[in-house]
Amino acid sequence: MDHGKEKTFQFVIVGGGIAGVTCVEQLSSQMPSADVALITAGPHIKAVTNYKQVSKTLEEFEVEELPSCVLEERFPNLTVIHSAVKSLITQSHTIKTADGRVFGYEKLCICSGSRPKLLAQDNPYVLGIRDTDSAQAFQKRLAKAKRIVVVGNGGIALELVYEVEGCEVIWAVKDKAIGNTFFDAGAAQFLIPSLEADKPERAAPCKRLRYTTEEPAAGAPQTFTADRNSMAHGSAPTESGSALGPDWHEGIILRGAEPVSHRVSVQYECEVAKIFTCEELLTSPQQKLGPENGTWPVYIQLTNGKTFGCDFIVSATGVVPNTEPFLHGNNFALTDDAGLQVDDHMMTSEPDIYAAGDVCTACWKHSPLWQQMRLWTQARQMGWYAGRCMVAHVLSEPIELDFCFELFSHITKFFNYKVVLLGKYNGQGLGPDHELLVRCTKDQEYVKVVLSGGKMVGAVLIGETDLEETFENLILNQMDLTPYREELLNPNIDIEDYFD
Repeated sequence: MDHGKEKTFQFVIVGGGIAGVTCVEQLSSQMPSADVALITAGPHIKAVTNYKQVSKTLEEFEVEELPSCVLEERFPNLTVIHSAVKSLITQSHTIKTADGRVFGYEKLCICSGSRPKLLAQDNPYVLGIRDTDSAQAFQKRLAKAKRIVVVGNGGIALELVYEVEGCEVIWAVKDKAIGNTFFDAGAAQFLIPSLEADKPERAAPCKRLRYTTEEPAAGAPQTFTADRNSMAHGSAPTESGSALGPDWHEGIILRGAEPVSHRVSVQYECEVAKIFTCEELLTSPQQKLGPENGTWPVYIQLTNGKTFGCDFIVSATGVVPNTEPFLHGNNFALTDDAGLQVDDHMMTSEPDIYAAGDVCTACWKHSPLWQQMRLWTQARQMGWYAGRCMVAHVLSEPIELDFCFELFSHITKFFNYKVVLLGKYNGQGLGPDHELLVRCTKDQEYVKVVLSGGKMVGAVLIGETDLEETFENLILNQMDLTPYREELLNPNIDIEDYFD
């Protein structure tokens, strides 16, 4: 039954992930008197902590899961509404929640994130990893596993394959090299030895705490490091968890059932042709497997013709924007990747509705050095900028596209190496007329520069190179580097002083 509108807020934000929370923080600090509501399904929100501006565009931060009351204490003007969204009626500027309540908004920002693309819906042997709950479910299943198949070539697949121990991993990637979203084949070759080597001892666990609402059952095994063991008991995985970041596996011990430390075989340039169970295998005449395959709960046939049996399959093949509850009866313009189209003020095609983070696709004319990637850094930047745009529009002030969208930049860690990506680091969209300069010191650093027309347009830095600020400046000021190309990566020249 409808109770009519409970209350109309000046600003409503949907989604308690990084984009939504950053948007709330921005709105509330710029307009402390405005009525703001955050609608989020889970009891926790994700907040940016220890934010550091490393250079003009590079930023580092940690992400903490906090109970939402922490936000309400910080911002007296904020109401947190714990429910999923059922529907949006753009004509009447109202939003219905799953628990039957109705709220009005003057301006709305959709920050509902994305979910993993799954290889198969509702297959108990296929696991998607996207949020803390699914990472914990994965850890439980892994404890009994002897062999798993990982499908996908993004950040989560990369980390997972590196972190898993005591279990054989078959890794299926559709590209010619691992980590294609982030690296070229050269960087992949630099990292491959880490898959064979024994890993360094773990540093202390990271600071992304998990608050849980249930008490552990008596005698439940504690698999987590000291004083973090509250993390071991998440609630059942739901569709609404927010995304994992670059250190999601810290403090989660990813160990399988076998004594072997690290065994990975990579199957290149292939995708999944078919997934079938042990029973299907026995009843289908064309599926005959040699005895070396043994009996497994599930089998996966790859497009390279090989079939592998395994305990379960991890689907880490990218994400789909969560637009579901907002589309019905409305006229949102969507892009090919199913994201909500937003313009350079983060506005969707529906009046007074903005979007930020994974759910949206940036449809303004991009700077030649920037591209959208569904990463935490960009969720924070978009949420922050959307908040500023909403305030500017209410106050009828002009607002320029933020400088962070001038140059793509991202800092992360892969295989325990610091990784910095700048600009068109993989030559994205540059065509054949670009050249690469590479310097590689085995087990220490990998430096790649992308030049186009003599100017630096991108870079990949793996290891402690200390080159990020210099390269960022060279990319931003588009200086002609033709006279210096020989010196650029010469290890005996201190390039920072060179261009000061």
